[in-house]
Amino acid sequence: MPLQIQYQPDDIYVLRISGILKRSEFAAEQSALARQIDSGSKPRLLVILENFEGWERGADWNDLDFLISHGGKIYKIAVVAEPRWETLALAFAGAGVRRAPVKFFPPSELEQARSWLAE
Repeated sequence: MPLQIQYQPDDIYVLRISGILKRSEFAAEQSALARQIDSGSKPRLLVILENFEGWERGADWNDLDFLISHGGKIYKIAVVAEPRWETLALAFAGAGVRRAPVKFFPPSELEQARSWLAE
C-alpha cells in the first residue's frame, strides 16, 4: 500500500508514503486522523516519503475541509524526504498556512525529525 499510518505513543503518527499518492487513499487516512483528533488526540505527524513519485495527477487536491475543521489541532508536522521534494512537500503540508509548525528533514536526519516532534 502506498500510504500507511502507524499510531505511536505520545500522539506520534507516522505516515509512510511511497509511489504515487492517490487522493482517495489520502482522504481515507485524513478521515481516520480526524476521528483520532475528535477523540482528543493532538497529533505530531512524521511524514516519511520513501520511493515517492508524486501526487495523483488530475485528482482534486483543493479540498480544504480537513485543514479547516481539524488542521488547528495538529501539533507539529515533520516531513522526511529526498531534498528534491522539499518545496512541493512543504507546500502540500501547508507550511506557512497552518498554525502548526512544519519542518523538512532529509532521510539522513530521521532521528532529528523524531526529536523535533517530541520537543
